[in-house]
Amino acid sequence: MKLGYACINLTLPTKFKTCRLKTVETEGICKVKDLTLHNLSEVLRAVKWNADHGILMYRISSDIIPFASHEITNDWIWWEDTDVLRLAKEIKEVKHQYHMRFSCHPGQYTLLNSPREEVVLRSLEDLMYHNLLMDLLEGQDMILHVGGAYGDKVQAKERFIQAYNQLPTGIKDKLRLENDHTIFTISDVVEISSKCGVPICFDIHHSNCNPPIEPVESFIPSIIRSWDGYGRPKTHISSGRNSKTDPAHHDYILEEDFEAYCNILKGYEVDMMFEAKKKEQAVLRMMNWIQKTNKETEFHIEGL
Repeated sequence: MKLGYACINLTLPTKFKTCRLKTVETEGICKVKDLTLHNLSEVLRAVKWNADHGILMYRISSDIIPFASHEITNDWIWWEDTDVLRLAKEIKEVKHQYHMRFSCHPGQYTLLNSPREEVVLRSLEDLMYHNLLMDLLEGQDMILHVGGAYGDKVQAKERFIQAYNQLPTGIKDKLRLENDHTIFTISDVVEISSKCGVPICFDIHHSNCNPPIEPVESFIPSIIRSWDGYGRPKTHISSGRNSKTDPAHHDYILEEDFEAYCNILKGYEVDMMFEAKKKEQAVLRMMNWIQKTNKETEFHIEGL
């Protein structure tokens, strides 16, 4: 499996930049382009560092293109800009050389199952941006939660299915549905997937915080099958800061949590994103532990 982390490299450190809308109104679209080129340069630094340290999966920040889904950037076709394409080419060269996997995770306000049409339209605009970003960098996965319950969980699930079925093909090809820690359990997500075919990104920590009625192991075959035709399944792991069911993330992934999750996955081939406060340091710590305890043949980590 590939191991990865999200966005910020604390060792470098990575420093993505944005600005206020007023600044763009004053300085023009050239300000957004300057910030975009800086942010892509930071991605390139992180990707090269990852390659040097055997980390082969990386979540691209949603903030690479400031105001990308805002009307103020409508006149700049950033995905065709020569300078943007030059940096993207360098990033993809590293990606290809080391067989990396890129993903992104649209934010909490991207709600396909909202009962409000204007929210769904804004969510679609955000997904269109992320889809262009993934196309630019040849990313594979866009991770999304179901959304809110809005007082009727059954109807909320049906609204997600209806919205998903109407998405453009490019977005559907990349969208993966993740269980969350408060509303939609892995049981709910498997149900949704069975009706619309969306691949499932299973988050074990969210499941510990918001468990299904049935044993979680019983859902693994359905989760794996949901990825048929989409490549190797992508999964998430976190450790609770103070306990197994603490939704706050620990600095690292605890070794016992990693082993327990691998046992639940029953030897299926998956890639695993670490969601830990210490980012790349959490991945390196686990890789070092695997080597120190001679467990390379047990976990088969790419990059070791």
